[in-house]
Amino acid sequence: MSSSPSTRAIYPSLRSRRVLVTGGASGIGEGLVEAFVAQGARVAFCDIADDAAAELVARLEGDAVHPPLYRRCDLTDVEAVRALVAETEAALGGIDVLVNNAGNDDRHRIDEVTPAYWDARMAVNLRHMFFAAQAAVPSMRRAGGGVILNFGSISWHLGSRDMPIYQVAKAGIEGLTRALARDLGRDGIRVATVVPGNVQTPRQERWYTPEGAAEIVAAQCLDGRIQPADVAALVLFLASDDARMCTGHSYFIDAGWR
Repeated sequence: MSSSPSTRAIYPSLRSRRVLVTGGASGIGEGLVEAFVAQGARVAFCDIADDAAAELVARLEGDAVHPPLYRRCDLTDVEAVRALVAETEAALGGIDVLVNNAGNDDRHRIDEVTPAYWDARMAVNLRHMFFAAQAAVPSMRRAGGGVILNFGSISWHLGSRDMPIYQVAKAGIEGLTRALARDLGRDGIRVATVVPGNVQTPRQERWYTPEGAAEIVAAQCLDGRIQPADVAALVLFLASDDARMCTGHSYFIDAGWR
């Protein structure tokens, strides 16, 4: 059984909350932006896919209490990340929730990896999460608390093939979450990792044949494909005050695949 928009949970604590989502123009990120906007949050998101971002803003702004704001940002550029956070703070009046969603799961083989490729994969999948958090923490401290949600991946828990450097980065995200949660907890800042399974997005459909997708569903405890809205439901809870004692851990949304 799947929920419809009319039956999904509403979190009063998220209304007008100031949220920054990275990689928000498509896939899971698009679902996150849509879900926070539906809660009445004030949402900014970044991406490098300008056309998809413009389409998302146009689709949501008509019915939104607070229309989403789009900022183009290459997250592999640390100074651009810092500028993004500063611009978001100025536009929204601060940042209460940072959702570090952006990443790139291009496949690669061990013998193809060069030092330059290693550095590029760390930059796009791990490094920006730390520097975005570093830049957002002062605003959260001034507000008396906040939430940082980092997106991991089930891939390294499964030991998936043909993506070793991606899995190194995603494993590091869970370590980053543990460290930030410990260092920031007394400031009222909660930090958690969201670990999706195989989510049915246009990008993931590139990697899997119908037969491959059926094998994944067969390996899950539950039938059906995970949708971006399913991931967003978990993220909304973790961002809300209902999850006020949830920090330092990884939360799986994988239909029991792992």
